[in-house]
Amino acid sequence: MSGGGSQPGRLRDALQRGRDKWADLWPRLLSGVVLAVLGLLLLLSSGLWIRLGVSAVIGVMMWELARLTGWRHPEFRSPRHPVLIGILSGLVMLAMLVLPGDWPMALALVPMIAGWHGTHEHECPAYLLFTLAILGAGYGLVVIREVMGLPTLAWIVGTVVLSDVLGYFIGRKLGGPRFWPAVSPKKTWSGTIAGWAGALVLALVLLLAGQAPWPVLVLGPLVALAGQFGDIAESWLKRRVGVKDSSELIPGHGGAMDRFDAMSGALLLALVLLIGNLLPVIGG
Repeated sequence: MSGGGSQPGRLRDALQRGRDKWADLWPRLLSGVVLAVLGLLLLLSSGLWIRLGVSAVIGVMMWELARLTGWRHPEFRSPRHPVLIGILSGLVMLAMLVLPGDWPMALALVPMIAGWHGTHEHECPAYLLFTLAILGAGYGLVVIREVMGLPTLAWIVGTVVLSDVLGYFIGRKLGGPRFWPAVSPKKTWSGTIAGWAGALVLALVLLLAGQAPWPVLVLGPLVALAGQFGDIAESWLKRRVGVKDSSELIPGHGGAMDRFDAMSGALLLALVLLIGNLLPVIGG
């Protein structure tokens, strides 16, 4: 009797676990559609518009970073500091993108120095490294768009998006061993490998269509891997400071850093490849 009576309860529990597993799917999808539209408009833009858009995104990400790394500071009582860091960083990003020559790159020191005082002493190295990464990713996006063209940037973005989507669904569906449980407990090997496979398939399609050279078969999975490590890096920071999301700005996605962490990692690698004359031209 006890075993039979507990069976419906176990079924209800299993059903509830299944619901909880996919509870964030619809908010993620709806927010994802909005983000996709805004992202597409940003990618299709050029000149001053893409510079303004990227600078705004960078400003939001730096606002989140200042909040994450300054939360334990004994003098940190006002929300003004992160807001000011975000505005300052957005302006610095815009200056780096519009001023001529290489000297504007030195302006990256401005938000690093300005944010130092409000950052907890244990998080100062993380703040500096993430500031460089965020500014570098924003700079790389605009440079790749204008130097290599829209198809190359679209390949990078498409690789990251495909890797992220496959990693989410395959990882949730198959589960299995964790990729790096101490840093990112939700990321599985099944989802990670699915992301690499998706990047390889996209690269193969471009190669067979005559839109990309053969190195894209190697660089595609590497770009996906860089994106995954961007995700892992942000997960490490959030676990370090004890938060789930970088902010609650985007329903189902957390904050801007949560949404663009993988893209930042991929763009940083792409910028390095571009500097080394190794980034392939897509569609040309």
